[in-house]
Amino acid sequence: MLITASPTVTPSIGEKRVTLRSLNWQAYQQIWQALGHNRATRLTYDRGTLEITMPLEEHEFAARLIELLIRILVVEMGLKIKTMGSTTLMREDLDRSPEPDNAYYIQNQPRVAGRKVDLTTDPPPDLVVEVDITNTDIDKLQLYASLGVPEFWRFNGQQWRIYQLQGEQYCEVERSPTFPVVTKERFYGFLMQAQQDEVAAEQDFRAWVREQLQSGNVSLG
Repeated sequence: MLITASPTVTPSIGEKRVTLRSLNWQAYQQIWQALGHNRATRLTYDRGTLEITMPLEEHEFAARLIELLIRILVVEMGLKIKTMGSTTLMREDLDRSPEPDNAYYIQNQPRVAGRKVDLTTDPPPDLVVEVDITNTDIDKLQLYASLGVPEFWRFNGQQWRIYQLQGEQYCEVERSPTFPVVTKERFYGFLMQAQQDEVAAEQDFRAWVREQLQSGNVSLG
């Protein structure tokens, strides 16, 4: 079959996307297998459209720092977690297959602990995180809502958004349902601090979370 590619506009930061259209599931699978698992690119397939993203420094920095903040929250709140990383969330039955920056089982961790996840029978991750520095042709809200992901975080380099699945669509909320101790503004503030000093930001965030938990006042933002 003929595959046409239309690269998206590349911003000054250098992150690139290539969009392939009019693919079927088999063609997507061939590309996915050909690129292999040890690759720097990120693939998102949605009903015939495949985006191939080549994340650079700003993207990877934000993704790793968000992962660190989540780890701190899980430890300090005494939660359990199964980290899926950027695992491909394949759903052939939906003709959709995203690769988020991070995905986690928290509430449903006991159901998938110690074994490989099978999305045809297991629940989706409880929390998915995407860093989208450039514009995307794929509606990520609709994509993850169709998979039934309860909570979706999105960071575009300037705004941090938290979405909670209500029915079949997402509603933006001020604080994470999983981690109500901290608002999205606090998350963003510590992420910006980490751009200047990662160690200090980690220490300050951990201390701040402990203070909020000890006070028992999760309404502070």
